[in-house]
Amino acid sequence: MYFTRQRSFFVYIMSNRSKTLYTGVTNNLVRRVWQHKTGTGSEFCMRYKLDRLTYFERFQYVGNAIAREKQIKGWLRTKKIALIVSQNPTWSDLSADWYTGPVSAPGA
Repeated sequence: MYFTRQRSFFVYIMSNRSKTLYTGVTNNLVRRVWQHKTGTGSEFCMRYKLDRLTYFERFQYVGNAIAREKQIKGWLRTKKIALIVSQNPTWSDLSADWYTGPVSAPGA
């Protein structure tokens, strides 16, 4: 019997202590968050030191994830904040316990 591994796609919001927001989409959330935390994820995240995963959603289809990312990016900041607070009222880093010991690339 032939099995295929089901892929997942994620829309996520990174932030920092000042609550600067960055919305992105990825097929590997653990790796992408690690990239942002280590300053290799994007120029914007590196410049503003966005190191906290404050929100994410999982999708089965990439088209749905991209559409949701575009929707969120089109919102006013207040609506993005309301979305985060609805799921993460304390703005905790949802990836805080994903990486242990010295930071090393996931899957490396």
